[in-house]
Amino acid sequence: MFKSRLAVLLLMFLIGIAAAILPIASSASINAATVSPVVASPQVNTATLRAAVRPAGVFRHLAVFQRIADRTEGNRAAGTTGYDASAQYVYNQLDRAGYNVSFQEFPFFFFRAISEEGRQISPTQRDLEPNTLTFSPSTPAEGIERPIAVVPEDDTTGCEASDFAGQDFTDKIALIKRGSCTFWLKAQNAGNVGAVATIIYNNSSNPDAPFGGTLVDPANISIPVVGITRGLGEALAADTAGGTQTVTVYLNIQTTAEERITTNVLAETRQGRADRVIVVGAHLDSVAAGAGINDNGSGSAGILEIALQMAKLQIQPENKVRFAFWGAEELGLVGSRYYVNQLNEEEIANIALNLNFDMIGSLNFARFVYDGDNSAFPPGPGSSPGPAGSDVIEQVFHDYFSSQGLASAETPFSGRSDYGPFIAVGIPAGGLFTGAGGVKSVQQAEIYGGTAGEAFDKCYHRACDTLENVNLTALDQMSDAAAHAVLTFAMTALEDRDTTAAVAPATSWDNSAAIDSVYHEHDHNCLHDR
Repeated sequence: MFKSRLAVLLLMFLIGIAAAILPIASSASINAATVSPVVASPQVNTATLRAAVRPAGVFRHLAVFQRIADRTEGNRAAGTTGYDASAQYVYNQLDRAGYNVSFQEFPFFFFRAISEEGRQISPTQRDLEPNTLTFSPSTPAEGIERPIAVVPEDDTTGCEASDFAGQDFTDKIALIKRGSCTFWLKAQNAGNVGAVATIIYNNSSNPDAPFGGTLVDPANISIPVVGITRGLGEALAADTAGGTQTVTVYLNIQTTAEERITTNVLAETRQGRADRVIVVGAHLDSVAAGAGINDNGSGSAGILEIALQMAKLQIQPENKVRFAFWGAEELGLVGSRYYVNQLNEEEIANIALNLNFDMIGSLNFARFVYDGDNSAFPPGPGSSPGPAGSDVIEQVFHDYFSSQGLASAETPFSGRSDYGPFIAVGIPAGGLFTGAGGVKSVQQAEIYGGTAGEAFDKCYHRACDTLENVNLTALDQMSDAAAHAVLTFAMTALEDRDTTAAVAPATSWDNSAAIDSVYHEHDHNCLHDR
């Protein structure tokens, strides 16, 4: 499956990388660049497209997204007027550029936390600043005040029923450390032993990094579930003195959930082989907390500008390119999962690969590439083996950055963003990421600049994720790298993928188990800088 293509593409970037960064005179020279991969390595020259994809052009779209949020409900979350206006803007831009554009409607559960209160009452008092997990039920209207019971920490804290043995959780609030399994499984195990609510605290290297997540489906859990920072969670656990002291917490969480309809925006080139489709995706929705300009206005604006400039340059791709702006990613990759689930076996086989761009403008950025070959992060709860070909996509990005004299590093191939449903059916995938709530190390600050000891994106999933939360240098470098990869694969003559692998992938990636409790949580310790 895909092996001869891998060899050719690797050879291409060993032999032809120099040609790929030279200036070219016109789009005609792009169109003439493709040769049979059986005979020689193609030399796809991407300089003209990269020059056309300017940070000012990308930022222009971000400014529109910000205005939309400002004029609606303050955000662009799925199911809101802010998201609908964002989707219409993207549709109109691509339609005028000459793409075949469509809305793909799908149902989803709209969720909103109406109020969130959480504080420790005794033996000390502190505000817990809880984030209600998506699809959490409400507490009683007056809230609940209960002692906590701490689930002992191990490699899979709260993931097995046996973790709750040895102490009484009846009518208490379970405190559980994040990691290794889904949020809903941890909370379900707590509810099964009588807990009335669950607090899950972060496992980020940043003790002050908040997080939000999803329980995936309202039917998954019957008790309220909130997330708090690692620092607050460890302080709560410490106050229990190993279970010898009572710690009381007050929670008042009021939520609503209802089924609504939202959309993906799909736009594909009129030229190119329909049996060699390159799907280029980014999620368009924000969290409810704010405008989501970096997360993920940046990825959406980046691929939108690439599409517009490809049309302006009249590039005629060898392979059809389908730009996808996913809805409801923040609620559980709902839009991309729906899209993939609607494909039949032939349509799956016709997708050559997926490129995903989720957060490419983080203020305190690094240049991260999905670890498609798992060379840096062995497969496990936070990292999954990529389908054959994912390693080639990874190498394309690293080689590009190297050609520009820029360092890059791997980030785990966890399936936590919209490429997850693609790799689940055997479609190779890859992409870029500039960091979220994780803390930049001293070594990373030396390589990429910025500030060590601070989050890559201090406004991750917060109201302050506005236009002021975008690094234009990161946006420039990452959108250029994205343009390079999109055009490279659009102009490369690709061989057939094995259709049996498309419907029965070699990887055992699962869309629920591989997500360590939360969709779109990119907080990893990214290693192996280049």
